[in-house]
Amino acid sequence: METAQAYRAVLGTRLLAAYALGSLAHGGFSELVSDVDLGLLLSDPLRPADGKTIQAVADAEKAKGSPLRERLSVFWGTPATLRGEQDGGRFPPLDRLDLIENGRLLVGDDDTRRVLPPPAARDLLVTGAQFALDYLAGISRSADSPGAGLGSMQPATDNAISEIRSPDVLLRRGVRRVTKIVLFPVRFLYTAATGRVGTNHAAAGRYLQDDQAPSTTLVAAALAWRTAPPDQVLASQLLGEQLVPLYLYYIDDHIRRLGSIGENSLAIAFREWHDQLTR
Repeated sequence: METAQAYRAVLGTRLLAAYALGSLAHGGFSELVSDVDLGLLLSDPLRPADGKTIQAVADAEKAKGSPLRERLSVFWGTPATLRGEQDGGRFPPLDRLDLIENGRLLVGDDDTRRVLPPPAARDLLVTGAQFALDYLAGISRSADSPGAGLGSMQPATDNAISEIRSPDVLLRRGVRRVTKIVLFPVRFLYTAATGRVGTNHAAAGRYLQDDQAPSTTLVAAALAWRTAPPDQVLASQLLGEQLVPLYLYYIDDHIRRLGSIGENSLAIAFREWHDQLTR
């Protein structure tokens, strides 16, 4: 709420509304690992300086030093950009869907959000795949990587594959990174199959009911690790045995889905990712 008020102070009447998104809005928030997602609706027209202004406020909030503020991720746009009538802003399809379905109003007027069109299922699949390639596989296929409803992430480095293949590398990054790496593919699978926002609990629940899905013990454990840090020995064993099979299951699923809608370049990139994990 304080961050929303900070944006109101800077943007004035141009801030139509501010919303809590992600787990702050739809439940399941964990002080240990969750991002703090904020959505801003600005009045049209979009201004050239809007991006710098919004980033400056975010930087000032993060500089205040609290762990939760450091996890702040801000999505923003105008009615025209969210309706697809104008380019600009930062509100990828899954985050727009989260706004429409779950956004919790913090300041302003909720009327605009109520008439926004939901993104198409194809857009959810494609932007989620682009995000995974950019941020998890280190195979960049998009010039401006989408957020995909997944909060703050840095682009993958050369050791992204090593994180998935080596439990010790991943565990050194901390429990927040561990739970993200395990649950991201589960959430992508949920959204691809349902066209809905893949909350951690809903996505894991659906995955655990799939008799064909591998690595269910790891998925259930990662959900628990969001609120209680894991035993390092047990976590290392589970990650070493089950993380690669989880990713291969997800990758194979998306190769089929992407190929079926003619996204051949993305499907080829997913095959490359599969080869890297099994090499």
